[in-house]
Amino acid sequence: MIPKASKPSLGIMNLQQGEQKFQLSRHTPSEDLAYFIRHYWIVRWDLTGQEPYLQHVIPNPCVNLLVEPGRTAIYGPGKEKYGHYLQDQGCVFGVKFKPGGFYPFIREPISGLLNNPMSIQSIFGIDPRQLETDVFAQNEEHLMVSHIEQLIRPKLPEQDEQVAFINQIIDHINQKPDLTKVDTLCDYFNVNKRTLQRLFDHYVGVSPKWVIKLARIQNAAEATDLSQRHNWSKLSMDLGYHDQSHFIKDFKSIIGQTPDEYARLTV
Repeated sequence: MIPKASKPSLGIMNLQQGEQKFQLSRHTPSEDLAYFIRHYWIVRWDLTGQEPYLQHVIPNPCVNLLVEPGRTAIYGPGKEKYGHYLQDQGCVFGVKFKPGGFYPFIREPISGLLNNPMSIQSIFGIDPRQLETDVFAQNEEHLMVSHIEQLIRPKLPEQDEQVAFINQIIDHINQKPDLTKVDTLCDYFNVNKRTLQRLFDHYVGVSPKWVIKLARIQNAAEATDLSQRHNWSKLSMDLGYHDQSHFIKDFKSIIGQTPDEYARLTV
């Protein structure tokens, strides 16, 4: 059995350690936006007089609208972990769209956003510097959320049934940590493999094979965070790997370290 966290890390590596450096809150979207948006997230920190802290995050199959001084933009899914330096005082506001949930806003393949952030002005018609000023002028988090929702709501597209279908598929992947093959997924949902791959390219931006791999590695990273003793052979079997070396290779391709190296950092 893979141990479960008391609350999901949602890809934040070493969350228990990180929470000593920053405060993370998540907010549920209004009902009319919830079809497209998973949640809003806000990170605050005050490291005045302390060393900067590098927080790593495992990529996810979601588009994020990020509001941060000098970096405000719309970011597609990544394929490797990424780091964010926290120093002095600061705050970041994020809109995490559901997998596939941003595609109806642009009707262009989300794969085009890979390593290619999109300007918010082209979609929502507001200068990013102005949005930063407006959001961070709010003194309550619910007011930040309200301001962002007022920005998104006029641009809200019609609901696309493919978004719901994609989320059913990804929920299934996340609930089956030993799921290993796209073919198994296609059989379960009765969908042609090429059709599924094309659907994911357009709506999600990454392949179903990558989403399966990512879910397994995120499970592995969370299990490593939660345990003081590590049995890589057993963990790899729990995740459906036939051999430990394949598990280690996949883990390093996303995390950038072997499981053993990662475990030493969590101590």
